[in-house]
Amino acid sequence: MNAPTPDAGTALAIDRTRLAYERTMMAWVRTATSLISFGFTIYKFFQLELKGPLPDHLIGPRGFALIMISTGLVALAMAGIQHRESLRLMRATYGTIPRSVAGPVAALVAMLGVFALLGVVARV
Repeated sequence: MNAPTPDAGTALAIDRTRLAYERTMMAWVRTATSLISFGFTIYKFFQLELKGPLPDHLIGPRGFALIMISTGLVALAMAGIQHRESLRLMRATYGTIPRSVAGPVAALVAMLGVFALLGVVARV
């Protein structure tokens, strides 16, 4: 089913909404990147700084890194699902809209996050 061609005002509103979805997704990408990089940096800092046995704490640097990186990856996955669903709904309602640029960027950041997680798990 093809959606009717919208008038100029509606077309601009659709485009603004799509761009708002893109900005929101990129904000989630920035947040996830911060969580992932902060977690991995904390892990590497303490790995290099503390040569001997780690002090006995509830959560050590490795545990903290795993929590931060996992939180970033989960947030990115949830945001990606929401973004994809929002664009799918827009396509169903208004017809063809341009492809997302934020989606592939999120996928690349997620791959880097998985590598960081694997590095912490493998104690690299």
